[in-house]
Amino acid sequence: MATSLETVESFVEGAPPGELADVINDIKALTFNEPDIVSRLGPAFERYNEEQFVTAKLPGSSQQVIISSHSSLATDDTTTLRARQASPSTMKSTLKSVSSYVKEHFPNGSYGVYSIEGDSKVAIIIVANKYSPNNYWNGRWRSLYIFDPSSSSIEGSVKVDVHYYEDGNVRLLTNKPITASVSSGTGAGIVKDISAAERKYQEELNRGFTSLSEGAFKGLRRQLPVTRQKIEWDKVASYRVGQDIGGAARR
Repeated sequence: MATSLETVESFVEGAPPGELADVINDIKALTFNEPDIVSRLGPAFERYNEEQFVTAKLPGSSQQVIISSHSSLATDDTTTLRARQASPSTMKSTLKSVSSYVKEHFPNGSYGVYSIEGDSKVAIIIVANKYSPNNYWNGRWRSLYIFDPSSSSIEGSVKVDVHYYEDGNVRLLTNKPITASVSSGTGAGIVKDISAAERKYQEELNRGFTSLSEGAFKGLRRQLPVTRQKIEWDKVASYRVGQDIGGAARR
């Protein structure tokens, strides 16, 4: 039976940060009877790259370019990649302020500032990746903000995606809408409000993790086994399962 292309595309678009190659290898293994299926996944790869703000390095340069619906990469006759990025004075000041902010708060961050909708609005994108496959976890932070000079307002969202897969499979996916009124239309003023919104959200995440650890997660398992005695793990090999642990000897 032929594999549904739509199903396979959903695997690609749902790939955790830094694990797209692993997902592709799994797709190849599961669809060995359809060796051409990966070659038909071009549109899914494009959607994944745009949604995940995948970065690409320009040939002959250390510059990272973010792939998104607000930026574009084009290939000319010499296969040189180009990025569409605006350059008016407001854009330059915003780009400079975003650069300083990202360098301070995101060790592996990339950013972009783009004019959109006929230069009437400004899109600001921040993405940071942290991959640790040897420790079985990977993560990605994505921010997208649209600044409207006519209303001095920002609308956007922060998305956090963390995958932990040692002896299990746990994934954190968040999408936090952000709205703010910008007191100053300068680049520094815009980034100041972005910084305040992201700091507030990070504090919310920290409080949420603490609450889960002390509340829901703690309630998932007993603090003590049914014997009401703590297990001495260095002697666990000598326990008689069903008697010492389960109390069967007393019954």
